Amino acid sequence: MNTKDQTSGSDLETFDRERYSRQMLFAPIGPGGQEKLLSSRVAIVGMGALGTVLSNHMVRGGVGYVRLIDRDFVERSNLQRQMLYDEADASGSAPKAEAGAARLRAANSSVVIEPVVADLNPVNAEELLSDVHLILDGTDNFSVRFLINDISIKHGIPWIYGGAVSSRGVSMTVIPGTTPCLRCMFGQAPAQGTAETCDTAGVIGPIIHTVASHQAAEAMKLLTGAEAALNRRMVHWDLWYNQYSAIDVAKARKEDCPCCGRRQFDYLDALHEEETIQTLCGRNSVQIQPLTPGTLSLPEWADRLEKAGRVELNPFLLKLHLEGGLTLVLFPDGRMIVQGTDDPVTAKSLYSRYIGM
Repeated sequence: MNTKDQTSGSDLETFDRERYSRQMLFAPIGPGGQEKLLSSRVAIVGMGALGTVLSNHMVRGGVGYVRLIDRDFVERSNLQRQMLYDEADASGSAPKAEAGAARLRAANSSVVIEPVVADLNPVNAEELLSDVHLILDGTDNFSVRFLINDISIKHGIPWIYGGAVSSRGVSMTVIPGTTPCLRCMFGQAPAQGTAETCDTAGVIGPIIHTVASHQAAEAMKLLTGAEAALNRRMVHWDLWYNQYSAIDVAKARKEDCPCCGRRQFDYLDALHEEETIQTLCGRNSVQIQPLTPGTLSLPEWADRLEKAGRVELNPFLLKLHLEGGLTLVLFPDGRMIVQGTDDPVTAKSLYSRYIGM
């Protein structure tokens, strides 16, 4: 059975009309559009700043099924702009997907919310993204965006690109077969360390809401079938310096584009080591993702590692604090974030030493 054709969330015959009454009064949506939202499935990749706003709009607006995908946990520096989380989440190192899902369920219990604490990578991308109607970009990573783009084109699933740093933001809607894809526009991901990040250039909260709200509006148009109303441009903002531009990209689609033209899915097919060991730019951290995910018992590993350093454990992750300011963050699938170094060789050595490769 094709899960994209199944109704998720509220029963369409008995959905909460009072909850959505103001949204249905908006004529372009109406009751018919609301029913389409309730039967829609959306995946949000990244539950950081953009993802928290996107997920709020999708869940509160009545999208029937929302999958939240994020590899990270809440830290204190997130609280300035990542609106779903609080100080307790940060002090408890709560995984963003789980913490976000808990807040969103409290806002709308009729929506099916699936938190996935995982790194989106070539191994799991098709499983996590190919059974939805729409993919929303909440990431801060161009390699992941190009992976989303591959899935989008291969499976014919629209996605909405968004990015924000400093006071600047950008968004573009990609519809396979109709609009240019991300590789038509940019060719390939920029070299690691060459693009600004929130950790190097900072970011203000209002640009997050501007970009994510634009993405969410485009999502509602797509999910309700109002494609004629879609913004066919790449939109740029700089809120601090009062700049706005919208570039017509209709003619930017390339027949020889490696992805949508030649149907080469280079990022999806990149099953080699350099794709599994990734420096997290601006965070002095390296992530290691096993090609074959495991199923680790974190309490058992806490017992094993307690002699190596100070151990912190919660139901979702284990932290091992080592001498020299290094911290190993281990997840049940075998993924690890090594904090305190940006050297992949050092990170791989620590993974091998304490976990085994």
